[in-house]
Amino acid sequence: MKVLSFCPSSTLSASLPNLIIFFITYPIHKLESAQFSVTGPGHPVTAVVGEATVLPCHLSPRMSAVNMEVRWFRSQFSAVAHLYRDGQDQYREQMPDYHGRTELLKDGITDGNVSLQILNIRSSDEGQYHCFVKDDVFYEEAILELKVAALGSNPLISVESHQDGGIRVVCQSAGWYPEPKVLWRDLSGQELPSLSEAKSLGDSGLFETENSIIIKECSNQNLSCWIRNTFLNQEKESTVYIADFFFPRVNPWMVALSVILLVLFGFIGLTVYLFKIKGKHLREIRKHDTEINWRRNIICPVNMTAHPELILSEDGKSVTWEDTEQRLPNNPERFDTEPWVLGCEGFTSGRHCWEVAVGGGGYWAVGVARESVRRKEGISLSPEGGIWAVEQGWRDQFWALTSPVTPLPLSRVPSRIRVCLDCDRGQVTFIDAGDEAPIFTFPPGSIPEERIRPWLRVRWGSWLQLRP
Repeated sequence: MKVLSFCPSSTLSASLPNLIIFFITYPIHKLESAQFSVTGPGHPVTAVVGEATVLPCHLSPRMSAVNMEVRWFRSQFSAVAHLYRDGQDQYREQMPDYHGRTELLKDGITDGNVSLQILNIRSSDEGQYHCFVKDDVFYEEAILELKVAALGSNPLISVESHQDGGIRVVCQSAGWYPEPKVLWRDLSGQELPSLSEAKSLGDSGLFETENSIIIKECSNQNLSCWIRNTFLNQEKESTVYIADFFFPRVNPWMVALSVILLVLFGFIGLTVYLFKIKGKHLREIRKHDTEINWRRNIICPVNMTAHPELILSEDGKSVTWEDTEQRLPNNPERFDTEPWVLGCEGFTSGRHCWEVAVGGGGYWAVGVARESVRRKEGISLSPEGGIWAVEQGWRDQFWALTSPVTPLPLSRVPSRIRVCLDCDRGQVTFIDAGDEAPIFTFPPGSIPEERIRPWLRVRWGSWLQLRP
């Protein structure tokens, strides 16, 4: 090893001209050895989470980089994303986050192409990258900017509760990057003001968002939740229809006013009033009796569609699941794949409601089905398969049987469910009969113009009972 030391004056005077010549010629020598520059794109590179991307980098003029050192690093020289040296990839110095996710594209390395491919892009990959190339004592580098984006899940719209004289509706989505923009819009595309908004970073480094709005009766009942990634200039949208009977109907002041008016004017028009409504009242009684009779006989004492594992009560008002199949004749109308049963009576027009009490420790489903729904194999639990229903699964999970299913974030699983079928509008609605809170509605036009019958699913020790 050569060590610089002090010399006698004679030696120093002899070597001084050489030192002067060295310091003059060294920069020139270095300049002569600078035979290339490193070039990257003049704009940020865009990558999508979960996909692969390439960070372009090449030497100018074109020359082989096979025997050079190519180092891709982040903010510090030691923060190595990928290292190529001595003719091969070196992984010992690579940061753990990049293990198994990087590749130096060597197809064009003889022409000076030293681009880096990164697989399975993450949000943490965003930022600056240095493309550093060294040949012996000479080196150059280029700095690149990587922008990461992610398009999240389809918005999930759910009806939460009554609030401020309307319905509180919530829109949820996850998997966005960077932070997305959330908007509510009505049927005409007009933007609506939000009640609250919450955004947070999940464990994967992607944004989750929850946005709520209050909807009043007879306004904005066709509602869209619109979530946009401003960086990718792409968005996702979901739409829901809020039926009229979801809204609170009772106004205490109107009730008080009605009572006062009734007391003041009741005696004056009592005779005329009774005469006019007599016929109407009789018709309502007949209609009510018909509805009650239908509710009590929604399940037939001998139902030819019931699965052999279902036990029907003699009064036709309850059905229970048993682990042992009954020996029943083979009937083409009977369900033999799933523990389902259809109601006796079907409907093609009008509006009809009934209540179902649920119990037991298993899972069940309540709703309606086309009379022509498949009885044997290949049955789909969705509107496409001819079924519109809500279901309780394991651990009190509750969802609507859409395609795919729509989770229903209820504070508790209802013990009584009111099913309302509107054949004229082609929709069905489910309401918690205990507190009158809306559960879910299939929008108008969902139900086809054919005979629709009540449908029940009972399994694992559960039971369902009709409540008039």
